[in-house]
Amino acid sequence: MPTSSVKDVTSTAPTLAPRWEDQRSFDELGRALRDTTFCVVDLETTGGSAANGDRITEVGAVKVRGGEVLGEFQTLVNPRAEIPPFIAVLTGISNRMVADAPPIESVLPAFLEFAQGCVLVAHNAGFDVGFLKHDAERLGLDWPRFEVLDTVKLARRVVTKDEAPNHKLGTLARVFGADTTPNHRALADARATVDVLHGMLARLGNLGVQTLEELHTFTSHVTAAQRRKRHLAEPLPHAPGVYLFRGPSDEVLYVGTSRDLRRRVRSYFTASETRSRIGEMVAIATAVDAVECATTLEAQVRELRMIATHKPPYNRRSKYPERSHFITVTTEAWPRLSLVKRIRDDATDFVGPFSSRKVAEKALAALHATFPIRQCTDRLALTPAGSRCALGEMGRCLAPCDGGVDAAGYAALVQQLRDALTDRADDVVDALNAQMAALAGQERYEDAANARDQLAAMVRAAARGQRLTALTRCPELVAARADDQGRWEVHVVRHGRLVAAGVIPPRADAHAFVADLRAGAEAVTCEPGPLPAASAEETERILAWLESPGIRLVDVDGDWASPIGGAARHLTVFETLDS
Repeated sequence: MPTSSVKDVTSTAPTLAPRWEDQRSFDELGRALRDTTFCVVDLETTGGSAANGDRITEVGAVKVRGGEVLGEFQTLVNPRAEIPPFIAVLTGISNRMVADAPPIESVLPAFLEFAQGCVLVAHNAGFDVGFLKHDAERLGLDWPRFEVLDTVKLARRVVTKDEAPNHKLGTLARVFGADTTPNHRALADARATVDVLHGMLARLGNLGVQTLEELHTFTSHVTAAQRRKRHLAEPLPHAPGVYLFRGPSDEVLYVGTSRDLRRRVRSYFTASETRSRIGEMVAIATAVDAVECATTLEAQVRELRMIATHKPPYNRRSKYPERSHFITVTTEAWPRLSLVKRIRDDATDFVGPFSSRKVAEKALAALHATFPIRQCTDRLALTPAGSRCALGEMGRCLAPCDGGVDAAGYAALVQQLRDALTDRADDVVDALNAQMAALAGQERYEDAANARDQLAAMVRAAARGQRLTALTRCPELVAARADDQGRWEVHVVRHGRLVAAGVIPPRADAHAFVADLRAGAEAVTCEPGPLPAASAEETERILAWLESPGIRLVDVDGDWASPIGGAARHLTVFETLDS
């Protein structure tokens, strides 16, 4: 393989000081971490799904044991397919770079030999290992029974939200002071993952985690103060529902949900609770209330509503559903795009919700880059008599202000824009991909990356909005699913809001039960916009349940359908941004 780079373990590999020297005197059972050989691997690919035909473009791996680097493996891979401009900008790997690289038929056997006998490690291992296993199966190669360690999953147990807002590789690399900065190139990202792995193992070593077995079952130690409060869980039922930790003044400190209220709340007073912030909350708590629910979905929805109502200080998410943003087309003689927090009664086309104004502004830039609609905020007369602005001079606006376009021509552009928001994102995707390719060809990589981020924001929001709207426009939907005990759970949803939930009793008349459930369901008052009756998170929870295996639709009032050419079909390529 002329473009590969495999360093043998004994002679050329750089070394790091052993990370766990101070722990070698402990008596250990199981496979000691210091004696375990890890193969940390990272891939670059043409997209986010091997099953959809995406291919590997680069493999990077680092073999480590006891804190020392034993060897490295790196090679570009010819995917025998075009690398999308978006991916080329993200990784810096172009079609020209891989033209003379070896194919996966040569690379994969060499990598499997390099990794033989190791514990395979990757950041978001399902992605990297999934590609490797898929290609092994496709090529008829035997896949070794690797033990796999996912540093994302490990980080969720080790790194608190106080230390890092997320568990992306770049964020963790900063937390642990990695010597290598991740840059979406395989070997660099693998080296950064090694530093993150070592940082987490060193931290766990101080908590007594010495073996692979202990690593897989790690839970932090619980304080005596936490144990003394176990009695707070005793009155709670073994049933699904919502629990509320309350403080000395009866204030709500934290809201959670569980299929088994008593068992879940008891876990807060045992070693299974590892979050330092929650440990602080438990120390303050004086009582735990519970709201029993008929089904798990009802509990999840009630949790979201209670968090939004009480805004508990120890809940980090779902507290401010009102902070969503939307992009809408104004209703005036010469329409334009507007960034708003609430959808007006007269608005017909919009994209969102966006989680923040910053993300919404990126999507707005993507739309403006595609459609030369006016960006000025003045209300224009039916026959404008103004002067052309700088955007009009640059060709980025049709300039209706000075008669540069007639009403029919401008209306045709606005209709194309409306179609992009509600039905087809192809125009935006094609325009931004062409812009990225042109900028990358000029080596303006920072500008190309900005265009990539704008496109990702637009596609994600359009897909989310189209998915939500498909359900929220249905006046009523009734669905059922058998639970683990064979009982039928029934949910009534109106305009994306859960209005009733129940479990059909044994030997009961199912039709009568559903009819009574619908008759007693909550009445819904709709507001304008894609979320007329519930928060985006609530509707997304309901959608996740409706899309789960075993669902039976009892009745649907209206059409529950998403556009065939909608933005969702463009989502796969953006999944690489989240690793």
